[in-house]
Amino acid sequence: MSHHGYKIKMLRRLKELGGRLEHVEAELGAEHSKDWEELAVEREGEEVLESLGAAGQAEIARILAALKRMTDGEYGYCVECGAEIAAERLNVLPETPLCHACASRHEAHRA
Repeated sequence: MSHHGYKIKMLRRLKELGGRLEHVEAELGAEHSKDWEELAVEREGEEVLESLGAAGQAEIARILAALKRMTDGEYGYCVECGAEIAAERLNVLPETPLCHACASRHEAHRA
C-alpha cells in the first residue's frame, strides 16, 4: 500500500473515532472546553465511558502524529531506531511509530 493508501485509512479511522468521541462526550455531558483529565476527575463513576474516551483520544493522537510524520517525510520509519517499518505492520497499524523489534522491546518492559 502506498503512503496515500495509509493516509486514507488513517483519515477514515479518525472520522470513525471522532464520531465515537463526540458520542462519549455527549454521554458524559462534557463541554468541549474541558480536557479528558478534568472529566475523569468529575465523572469517576462512569469508568467504561472514560476508558473508551481515553483510548480513543490516545489513538487519535497516534494517528495525528503519523500524519505529521508523513508531511515531514519521516513516515514508515521507526522513530526509535530509524529502521524501515515493514509494510505488513503498517497495513495493520498504519499509525505505528515503531518497528516490530522496538515495539516488542516496549512490550517486554511493560510486562
